[in-house]
Amino acid sequence: MWSRTDIIKGEEVFIFKIFGKEGIVLIPRLEPKEIKTRRLTVSYLEKGEEHDKLLVLIHGNTSSNVFYLDTIERLSAEFHVLAPDLRGYGFTERLPIDATQGLRGWSEDLHAFFEALSLTKKPHLLGWSMGGGVIVQYALDHADNVASLILVNPLPPYGYSGTREDGTPNNPSYSGTGGGTVNVNFVKALAEKDISAENPFSVPNVLKNYFAPGFVLEQEWIDLFVDSMTRMGIGEDYYPGDFLPCAEWPHMAPGTRGIGNAMSRKYVDLSGIVNLPEKPPLLWIRGAKDAIVSDTCLLDIGYLGKLGYVPGWPGDEVYPPHAMIAQSRRVFEEYRRNGGVSEEYVFENAGHGPMVEAPQEFCDVVSSFIR
Repeated sequence: MWSRTDIIKGEEVFIFKIFGKEGIVLIPRLEPKEIKTRRLTVSYLEKGEEHDKLLVLIHGNTSSNVFYLDTIERLSAEFHVLAPDLRGYGFTERLPIDATQGLRGWSEDLHAFFEALSLTKKPHLLGWSMGGGVIVQYALDHADNVASLILVNPLPPYGYSGTREDGTPNNPSYSGTGGGTVNVNFVKALAEKDISAENPFSVPNVLKNYFAPGFVLEQEWIDLFVDSMTRMGIGEDYYPGDFLPCAEWPHMAPGTRGIGNAMSRKYVDLSGIVNLPEKPPLLWIRGAKDAIVSDTCLLDIGYLGKLGYVPGWPGDEVYPPHAMIAQSRRVFEEYRRNGGVSEEYVFENAGHGPMVEAPQEFCDVVSSFIR
């Protein structure tokens, strides 16, 4: 699976990476496992089965569970770690995504995965980016089966783009959200597995945006991550999904199929977490230099319009940029006011992927919170 990065020592096979002062870190290669659930066949990574506490890692959009390989190796010394590939990603069975369910389709896939494994431990759930939204949805659907929530640069509580800070949609069409807002050049690059240096939308060049400016990722890991990104489903049933024309700027509204639409405000509202009778402890981890989930995000149509990149922007009163961090903080503060435990940890020098950019600090923070 990862032949380009294999190192063989005796009978053991490793993949390796180098991170800063840590020098060379050898990571045993994990072979993906598969299990057939009542919904689909799930591919997953697992390590640390001997431990009592269960930690489940959920990846984000345009990625897969291999982004957690380092995290799994470090945290499996303390926890039983599971990391499934979500529907539409990695090696999990390729089945269409019904966007009208919002994140609930993935939440129910996750619950079926737990059932198929006959797990007896209540899981600590860690979700990155879109995966953060998935685990909050899981808590809304199955609150009695969550030990804690760790949200890493998570999808905002009212979906991606097109809302005001309080979650109110910018207009009744939910325009500027969903599959129609995804850059077609990047979709083409994914479909063609474009790894060129010249194309600014090639998969390796887009991967750079996951991390803070100046962060250098070793080529072995670039190859691995890029390979995983190109394994996601492409098309109207997957990424980015379909879209509809509408009267309101920018004249595209969410459709009913695929990943982009499943993150639209039309189908997503995670704010109900503040009213859970039993609130699991919640840790919000974010990178201060995150370019993907931020109040000034260059993937947000409102912010792009304000900067003049999308013609016809109607102004702040009609279509403000999505204040993603402010919106998340608003919900997490209410969670705390309503009796929940909510903490925040900021990686000042990290971007969207702190588990890759600062792996040991990331694992220390997670471990300390779960303990």
